[in-house]
Amino acid sequence: MRIGNFNLKDDSEIFIIAELSANHNGSFEVAIETIRAAKRAGANCIKLQTYTADTMTIKCDKDDFLIQGTIWEGRNLHELYTEAYTPWEWHKTLFEVAEEEGLECFSSPFDPTAVDFLETLNTPAYKIASFEITDIPLIEYVASKGKPVIISTGIATKEDIELALDACYKAGNRDIALLKCTSSYPAPIEEANMIMIKDMAERYGVVTGLSDHTLGITVPIVATCFGAKIIEKHFILDKSIGGPDSSFSLDEQEFSEMVRAVRDAEKALGEVNYTPTEKQLSGRNFSRSLYAVEDIKAGELITAQNLRSIRPGFGLHPKHYEKLLDTYASRDYEKGDRFTLD
Repeated sequence: MRIGNFNLKDDSEIFIIAELSANHNGSFEVAIETIRAAKRAGANCIKLQTYTADTMTIKCDKDDFLIQGTIWEGRNLHELYTEAYTPWEWHKTLFEVAEEEGLECFSSPFDPTAVDFLETLNTPAYKIASFEITDIPLIEYVASKGKPVIISTGIATKEDIELALDACYKAGNRDIALLKCTSSYPAPIEEANMIMIKDMAERYGVVTGLSDHTLGITVPIVATCFGAKIIEKHFILDKSIGGPDSSFSLDEQEFSEMVRAVRDAEKALGEVNYTPTEKQLSGRNFSRSLYAVEDIKAGELITAQNLRSIRPGFGLHPKHYEKLLDTYASRDYEKGDRFTLD
């Protein structure tokens, strides 16, 4: 599964996505500088969201269209999306700035017109947002474009995930990644459930990762340990500018710290290898081995009194201890002489 120059199956490094979302707060200049900051912070990719208020919902004041149970409590859906959307006329330039910075750039489309628009920009991949995992016609249409499809599972049941995967397979697309996500803003860390990353990879045979709404950087580090190949985190230039997503986004310093921690965690994971390194082998000099702890004359009985397993490790392996006990010394040993195979 390749996104631009990044191979998610073969590359050793995790693909780290900085999610722009609404964090431009309506400023084109802020959007551009946020992309540049994401590069400085160590991201591999900047991700946009492609919708308008009218492609997302309808303008309606009925109670059904008032948000309940989130940080946007009581707000009207259409009003929120009018404030939060990224103008489509910005996209071409934002894609170009990302390319200049050496970042991959793609987006979450929320209806077929957004897909068609993103195709004109040669988007290298698509992201299905958590709340769109039930929109099977949209997923089929996205998958039909033959690009990698990354699907967040923030509200998904097992059936939802399987329906979404089947929609991709129906379109002949198997370049799929599933991201563990908790659709709370911010998400409680105790609901992160990172063990799902490993389970989804094994259960569905796809690339897996994390789309994170928790505060801080702990959860991305844990995700790394469970085999995440993608980590997505909301990114903001400066939290002081505010905006709908600012409270659960990382600024440049925080994002940089996350990237460093994830890269260190990757190094710490290493590989399954029971062959000691040169440094480990040299450390064996401090292990235990068999030494004479008293002077022993040739022909004298070797006992627990004059033979011990002690540091350093230059002598005979302690596994030979029982074999040596109650045998007779073949030569003189001074206190501190090592026993060897000969």
